[in-house]
This record gives sequence, C-alpha cells and structure tokens, in this order.
Amino acid sequence: MSSLSTANNSDEPGLSKIGVGLRHPHYKEALLGTSSIDFVEIHAENFFAEGGMLPELLSDIALQYPISLHSTSMGLGSAVGVNGDYLQRLKQLSQQINPILISDHACFTWSNINGKSVHAGDLLPLEFTQQSLQVMVDNVNQVQQLLGRQILVENLSAYVEFNFSDMSETEFLSQLEDKTGCGLLVDLNNLLVNARNFNDQKPLTVARKWLREIPANAVGEIHLAGFTKVKEGELIIDDHSQPVSPECWLLYRDAVALFGAVTTLIEWDNNLPSWSTLLDQAAKARSISTEVHYDTGRLSYAV
Repeated sequence: MSSLSTANNSDEPGLSKIGVGLRHPHYKEALLGTSSIDFVEIHAENFFAEGGMLPELLSDIALQYPISLHSTSMGLGSAVGVNGDYLQRLKQLSQQINPILISDHACFTWSNINGKSVHAGDLLPLEFTQQSLQVMVDNVNQVQQLLGRQILVENLSAYVEFNFSDMSETEFLSQLEDKTGCGLLVDLNNLLVNARNFNDQKPLTVARKWLREIPANAVGEIHLAGFTKVKEGELIIDDHSQPVSPECWLLYRDAVALFGAVTTLIEWDNNLPSWSTLLDQAAKARSISTEVHYDTGRLSYAV
C-alpha cells in the first residue's frame, strides 16, 4: 500500500491534534472561528447531498477548520462488498475537502435481499475469523485504491459475542493493518463499554491489555466519549451522550504513553452539550496529551 497517501498526526512534533465532532446545533458557533481546536469531524453521509445549502455550508466549515471524514455506512466487513454508489459519493466528498483523515468501522452493514442492495441501518459486529478477515482485507483495499489514500478502521462497540471466532479482536485488527496498510482508529469508550458488558474483570484492566496487543505505529486516531450509566448487570449502550468518563480519561493517558502524539477527537452525538462544554472537553484532552508527552520525554531523557 505504499502508493497511498497518509495524514500526519501533528503539525508540531510531540503535540497531538485535538478536535471535536461537529453536529448541527453547533454550526453557528463553530463558524465564528474563535475555537482553539485543531480540526472538526463530520459524518460523511450528512454531506452527500449535492443541492441545497450543504455544499456552501461545507465550504464555510473547511475555511475555518481542517476536516476529518468519519463514515458510518461503508460496511467494510460486508460480504457483498461496499456499495458502489456510496463509494463514489465518498470519493467526490473527499476530493472536495481533502480531509485530514477518513475512517469507518470494523463492522458489516450491507446485504443483498431479493437482488437489491440493502443497508442495515446499524453497525453490525463481525466474527473474528479468517473468512471475515479476507472480506475486510478485500473491501479495505478496494476503498483505499479508489480514494488513493489510507483509511482508518475503528474498533466496534458490539452487543453480542460470537463463540466461533478463531482469533481475538486485536489479532483481527492487527492482521488487517498488516495486509492492507490501513491505520487504526482506537475508540477508548468502545473498549470500556465492551469490557463492562462482556468481562468479569475490571473494565480498565481489560482495556489496557487490549491497547498493548495492537501495533502502536498503526494507530492514527483516538476517540474519546461517554455513555449513559445503567443499573448493575444491564447492557451498556455506546450512546455518546455524556462527558468523557473518568475511566476513559485514565485510559487516554495510557494510550498517549503507548502511541505518542495521536490525533484525538471528542465524540458527543446525543444529549448534546453547549459548544463551550465540548471545547472544555477538548482542552482537557490537550492538557493530558501534553502532560503525558512531556512526562514521557523526561523519562526517556533520564534513561
């Protein structure tokens, strides 16, 4: 995959790019251009329409901020492949704004029903098998060749586990990266949600172990988020409706120490806060990343 272009994590050595997910209620304040964030993330599908005010709005956003394109509908693990019309729209959008990153999830979404291509409307989990891996490899290669650049693949918050998987999630993602040259988007909140839902051990311990099982140099972005608390024993849903949890901030410290100055996003999609609250979360991420970077640097120098 050496012919694919990749995005640098930081303009300044040792400092992470810190951004936020830009959602409709915050457009006006974001476009004032007074924010200290380094980039915004938009959901690609929201800007596929060619008419109306969307193209002009997107141009205004791109004048203010570098943009990361986050997709939720590619379905990179779909056995029927990625929808061709979807990919052409994504390519057109990418050419229009030249995003700093393009990402989607390790999941499937597309199927054929009665000869028609159908989208599931959700991110469905994969079996971690050689067969599923080959499907992902083929689809990721197709997407990267069409776009002419690297994409990042995000670990999924899943609500079922398959007994017939023959490898771990970290083995699956590591092999995917090795075979395609894609990068990894590590969603720390997803790790904690899965750990709470499917493990008897402490979630932070499980998530920390997961981080150490993936290739550090493959990580191109980190997502931080929160979730609605539930009663003991109830299933947690990754709803992105709360501030970044204390556990997630602790895990972020570990991630920065392991992966270095990685582009970081605050992801908040439901029960949206004020723009200033979102920026406060970004400022906290920047503070932690900078602190860990300099602490690690001092340790390395001392050694």
